[in-house]
Amino acid sequence: MKEYDYLIVGAGLFGAVFAHEATRRGKRCLVVERRGHIGGNCYTERVRDINVHKYGAHIFHTSNRKVWEYVNGLVEFNNFVNSPVANYKGELYNLPFNMNTFHQLWPDVVTPAQARVRIEEQKAEYAHIVQPANLEEQALVLGGRDIYEKLIKGYSEKQWGMPATSIPAFVIRRLPFRFTYDNNYFNDRWQGIPIGGYTLLFEKLLAGIEVRLNVDFLKEREALSALAGKIVYTGPIDAWFDYRFGNLDYRTVSFDTRLLEGVADYQGNAVFNYTEREVPWTRIIEHKHFEFGTQPDTVISKEYSKEWEPGDEPYYPVNDARNEALAARYKELAAAEEGVLFGGRLAEYKYYDMDKVIEQALKHFD
Repeated sequence: MKEYDYLIVGAGLFGAVFAHEATRRGKRCLVVERRGHIGGNCYTERVRDINVHKYGAHIFHTSNRKVWEYVNGLVEFNNFVNSPVANYKGELYNLPFNMNTFHQLWPDVVTPAQARVRIEEQKAEYAHIVQPANLEEQALVLGGRDIYEKLIKGYSEKQWGMPATSIPAFVIRRLPFRFTYDNNYFNDRWQGIPIGGYTLLFEKLLAGIEVRLNVDFLKEREALSALAGKIVYTGPIDAWFDYRFGNLDYRTVSFDTRLLEGVADYQGNAVFNYTEREVPWTRIIEHKHFEFGTQPDTVISKEYSKEWEPGDEPYYPVNDARNEALAARYKELAAAEEGVLFGGRLAEYKYYDMDKVIEQALKHFD
């Protein structure tokens, strides 16, 4: 008899939901987490009564009623709506691309029909590009010069760490234009932030479950694996197999987070993107606005995109041909591992929104 039914590696969203469901059904679970806190990259910490998104902004949105009711059965969500603002050399533009954006770009454009005509005029200059060879050509074909130069070029170059002419065209398969005056970034039916922060959600998910923090499973694999009948692994898939075929690539993010004492409001919005290449950070997050805070101080985080190196937190899979082929080889090995379930964005080498992680965890448990 094993001491536990499941050893769950990682206290992020996939691991926590799986552990919660297993425990509800009488299974014995042990969760081990490499970091010193639960919640994975969704973790929030309190600073001057502000819930700070330590690993970047996490805005919950979904069109799946089951998932929305699931999380609201654990904690209450507020009605935050994500409406980012882009700053290009002091010019401000609403995101996503909508009628407000088009009017800000071209003040004589006020109706959807006028916007469509202007965009087509801009695109026509690049009609000769039949097979876009890179992100720059793809963006020009899809949206024209003004949108590309002010809102796409510099931001994309910072995100990828290379000129737009070197970024693969597939990164921008389409540009989501909205011909309404609506600044809501997401199309999903439900959206919000847990009242009290995401850490509260994870505390509810993991209530009554044994969690061991600061435990690196890969360094104690043999001893920990002997404790349970099955393993749920949410770490990097290439690390599980000791990088047999080589490292998978990621982009990662570093943060410069600052408490601004005596500043009640720094930028008036939760998210400001900086789209010019010369500004080194990609965006500034002001955390109190996620929960409509009125605290006398504020906390901001400047985000910098960079190439992942060992020791960094992996954020975004690099879904180019090399990495897709490499991931497929690892997934083939994973499918043959008996008694091990691989789940979540790192174990599946796939970027997931939070609601999709929950969907996958529930599906895998079932």
